[in-house]
Amino acid sequence: MGQSQDDDRKIIWTIGGGKGGSGKSFLTVNIGICLSKLGARVILIDADLGGANLHTFFGISRPDLSLSDFIKKRVSHLHEVLIPTTIPNLSLLTGAQDLFNAADLNNIQRQKILRSIRGLEGDYLLVDLGAGNSMSVMDFFLMSDGGILIVTPEPTSVENTFRFLKTAFYRKLRQSVTSRSVRMLIDSAMDFRNEMGIQNPHDLIDAVKVLDQEAAKVLTREIEAFQPNLILNQVWTKQDAEIGFSIRSACKKYFGIRLHYLGYIVYDQDVGHSIRRRRPLILEDVHSQSKASQCIKEIASKLAQRHQMSFRFD
Repeated sequence: MGQSQDDDRKIIWTIGGGKGGSGKSFLTVNIGICLSKLGARVILIDADLGGANLHTFFGISRPDLSLSDFIKKRVSHLHEVLIPTTIPNLSLLTGAQDLFNAADLNNIQRQKILRSIRGLEGDYLLVDLGAGNSMSVMDFFLMSDGGILIVTPEPTSVENTFRFLKTAFYRKLRQSVTSRSVRMLIDSAMDFRNEMGIQNPHDLIDAVKVLDQEAAKVLTREIEAFQPNLILNQVWTKQDAEIGFSIRSACKKYFGIRLHYLGYIVYDQDVGHSIRRRRPLILEDVHSQSKASQCIKEIASKLAQRHQMSFRFD
């Protein structure tokens, strides 16, 4: 999930998760605002093709321009539908509007959107994904320099997160090879009860080595490079916060995936108030210094420091 040298400083983070209502859009907006305070150019992209709502967080009822205009070929490039916000250095690409089957775009349409997103000029591109683990969501998630998963401390959310990760992981491996037999083997490995007895990536590599040594090397590199991130949202207790560490350990043990736990956001009533006021929490926080806002700033700082940029909030 790396970037090419041609991208220079451009960093793409896709923000997803298996369950709706986990706070993906809320965190995309507020982390994006934090990063824009660096003076870097930030673009928020609403790729929730079935339920776009990023614009609502900024108090925009009906965007004049959206992804629909690009899909319907009213414009030739996504930069033509970027909307400047009142926040310096922050632009918004609103999601598809008035497209009944937007979530069911075919592969050619998806690839066109992905290429155009990569061509946008910005320092940070934050892409808000839809819920679930459809092929469209997976392809968007895998385009990034480091996908970010949002999970809440509920059994259903945790379970959906593991399902999302597993689907993304094996789709990434499948995309990295061309051999039909190896791809069929990867498809079989998705089934925990597969006849080959493949239970983890190590088993998969051993099985692929029998078919194609070169493909096994490629898959090994892809497994090592797949390092998604995790944010735990709506945390009530210390035990809730520790769920993030448990997910990280389970990913390493059962999938061989190195998952980065970026931190957690405490449950805070100010979050609901800011959403109802249609004004991002980070902007509402000038005087109140809410706990959730402080958590978001700490996570944004970690993301910025990972790319050797100093982050300081007043």
